[in-house]
Amino acid sequence: MNFLTEVLVGVGAAGGSLGRHAIGNWIAKAAKSDFPWGTWVINVAGTFMLGLFFKQFDLIHHHSDLWALLGTGFCGGFTTFSTMSVESVRLFKSNRLMGFIYVGSSLAVGLAAVWIAQQV
Repeated sequence: MNFLTEVLVGVGAAGGSLGRHAIGNWIAKAAKSDFPWGTWVINVAGTFMLGLFFKQFDLIHHHSDLWALLGTGFCGGFTTFSTMSVESVRLFKSNRLMGFIYVGSSLAVGLAAVWIAQQV
């Protein structure tokens, strides 16, 4: 990986992380629920965006640095598997059914989001 690619991944990740923090907090405050809606919505939206970017890059062979910025950097910084994992464990401890719904719906809706993005 060259220096420019590393910078683009970092810039994209910073933008994605800041977006995730702001949007996730806003959703969590609005939802006022034990269910982690902020992370759920962020992960589904990020998965959809990654699907769109992947389709675009599959159709038109853009420069790989653009993928580093948008796919690896932004979507990687925007979505958060680690937070989903911690929230899943917390839910399993307090409400096992809600934990299964969270994990199952995250995977199912995430896969559907990528599929829909590929159809657009």
